[in-house]
Amino acid sequence: RELSMLREDEIFRIDHYLGKELVMNLLVLRFANVCFQGIWNRQYIKNVQVIFKEDFGTQGRGGYFDEYGIIRDVLQNHLLQVMALVAMEQPLSFSAGDIRAEKLKVLKCVQPLTLDTLCTGQYVCCGNSPGYLEEPTVVDKQSRTETFAAAVLHVHNPRWEGVPFVLKAGKALTDRKAEVRIQFHNVPGVISDLANSC
Repeated sequence: RELSMLREDEIFRIDHYLGKELVMNLLVLRFANVCFQGIWNRQYIKNVQVIFKEDFGTQGRGGYFDEYGIIRDVLQNHLLQVMALVAMEQPLSFSAGDIRAEKLKVLKCVQPLTLDTLCTGQYVCCGNSPGYLEEPTVVDKQSRTETFAAAVLHVHNPRWEGVPFVLKAGKALTDRKAEVRIQFHNVPGVISDLANSC
């Protein structure tokens, strides 16, 4: 109720993930490099993956994590923000309002998720590492909270029609990384030796 009394220009939205170097460099990569201007579209890009992996479990945050899961903790905010930066059109300026407007435009073009475009899982015991349900801070030992999620999003606009954007996030995986992978289409008619190496 109190927030409804604020004007839009009085509200500050802060996502700490947007302060990471990888994310901050996306705008420069996209809009300050002439080599990407002509190929940043469905004609050249086959798919985009935004990946967040951690090689550890909840580390004492099971109580918090069990209420939210990886979708609400990472996928629907941090990874969706990164995906929007990759897919958005060039803003009029780098002001917060102009960037927000372009991200909003692209997000409005995203088809809602369905069960066919979402995969979830929960890590289990492996060697000396406890599974999610064995974590001492996870109270509900029957919990179905997801610790891994992969979602395929489709942006229905002229630039991205037909290009899947795959968002993946998980805990207790093999390594720790945050990355954006952009896979380009194969060159038509390329010799087989080169095609097999891509």
